[in-house]
Amino acid sequence: MSHRHYSLKTNDIPKINSKLLSISYSKDEKDWQSLPHTHPFTEIFFVVNGKGNFRFQKEICPIATGDLIMIPPYLEHTEQSIPGTPLEYYVLGIDGIAFQPKSAESSPQIFCNFSNRALIADLFVQIDFEMKTQRYGSDMICQHLLEILILRILRSQQIIPVPINAVRMTKECAQIKEYLDTNYTEHITLDTLTSLTHMNKYYMAHSFTKYTGHSPIHYLNRRRLEAACQLLRDTDYSIADISSSTGFSSQSYFSQTFRKFYGITPIKYRQNHTNK
Repeated sequence: MSHRHYSLKTNDIPKINSKLLSISYSKDEKDWQSLPHTHPFTEIFFVVNGKGNFRFQKEICPIATGDLIMIPPYLEHTEQSIPGTPLEYYVLGIDGIAFQPKSAESSPQIFCNFSNRALIADLFVQIDFEMKTQRYGSDMICQHLLEILILRILRSQQIIPVPINAVRMTKECAQIKEYLDTNYTEHITLDTLTSLTHMNKYYMAHSFTKYTGHSPIHYLNRRRLEAACQLLRDTDYSIADISSSTGFSSQSYFSQTFRKFYGITPIKYRQNHTNK
């Protein structure tokens, strides 16, 4: 007789405060127009079959069977099939969290291709079944299946969950945040942002600070500094070149802002990471 016994180890994993809102299954049968749209919640998009392209504003990314796309709230997007290979996919709507790479502060989307597609696909099938049948305990089962799916994603990909503020960000504030994340290298002022949203300058700044915890200019500088840190670590560009390429008006202002945020100069930061 052979016998094997395993004891479950307890890991101190933070609770994932996510809420399943919906699931949908779609197949492109050439009977609808794929138009850019947004959602006030995170979406998890899983390709069951087919090939196509995912569009995020000006960016086009190829997708195929097994790809899983994380779409943060308010990011404009759409999907299109490649002729002859119609897309079939599930989409989960979830509230409470978004996702970002471990190596970056923000990311417009994340693609995950799993070696065990059947395991991931089965979780979507089970959630879809429970949602349709609405039997005793279906809500709890769906919620637990979502947590299992998220844990499997986190286990296999270099990403982390990020809590979303319980106070819903307005569409205008989300538009500002997305603009700053994408165009931080350009010359941006409060007037730039008010012309973008057609909001009163002071109301716009107050609203953005309320929802993000940072003023628009403070958030912009943080975004520029994130990019500067990556360039200091991974390139041999001069401090002046990094300053101009990340949107700072001058090298002295860049150095002053960098030291205020990180407590050291850009040169010292580069030296520390070079030594490591």
